[in-house]
Amino acid sequence: MHKIFLSLFITFTLNAQIVDGVAAVVKDFAITLYDVKKEMQLSKLTATQALDVLIRKKLEEIECQERKITVSSSEVYDDIKKTAEANNMTVSQFYDAVRESNGLTSSQLKEKMKEKLMSQKLYGAVAYTHMSEPSASEIEEYYTLHKDAFMHPTSFNITIYIAQNEAKLQEKIDNPMFYSPEIQVKDEVLQYERISPELASLLEKTPINSFSQIVPNGKNGYMSFYIKSVKLAEEDGTKGIENKISNLIMATKREQVLGDYFERLRNTADIKTLRMPE
Repeated sequence: MHKIFLSLFITFTLNAQIVDGVAAVVKDFAITLYDVKKEMQLSKLTATQALDVLIRKKLEEIECQERKITVSSSEVYDDIKKTAEANNMTVSQFYDAVRESNGLTSSQLKEKMKEKLMSQKLYGAVAYTHMSEPSASEIEEYYTLHKDAFMHPTSFNITIYIAQNEAKLQEKIDNPMFYSPEIQVKDEVLQYERISPELASLLEKTPINSFSQIVPNGKNGYMSFYIKSVKLAEEDGTKGIENKISNLIMATKREQVLGDYFERLRNTADIKTLRMPE
């Protein structure tokens, strides 16, 4: 009798611990409090926002399973290699840069890339039958409404400062007259169309005659860009950017289709919120 009672007590205790550690259940799949806290830290979100993100991810995972959508390790590596090459880095340098900037290990990065590729395949499957290519008038209208977004520079005339020691580089930024043999200096003219979107965004946000923020250089060092001058493009309507505008329109349509789809899925799915992190 005592053994039976003890067995039942242990079972009840274990079940209570499991429930205590669960934040929500989506179609019988648990989202733990640890998952929520980790998402809050990684994405800088509130507990409610983090849980919403995780519920959406869980619905996507379940949908991928039901549609038998998979991503191989070779697909993940190819995507990482492509991203590294777009940033003029080797795969190893890209891993180092991600670790320095986001604190993600190579395994965590691979998992993130896998999630992204799975989502892309799922989104394509969901949105494919609900979308049509934009017409010429749609493209023209979109350009007129978002004209400022297409007025980007054609090139940046810059000086790049590189150092292994971040503090030395910061001292140079704070005091431009400061000299250190540890800081490498080189002048470059970077063409807008040949650099990564992330670098283009960083340079566009940096005022002329100013240093950019310090960023990892992918080689266990740091760099900052001093903007000497910027060459602006002349306005030329939609000529030459029709495909870019079309892709933006399709991306907007896709988000609308996917938003509606997953909202319906969420409304009909069996989702229970049990507790939130304290």
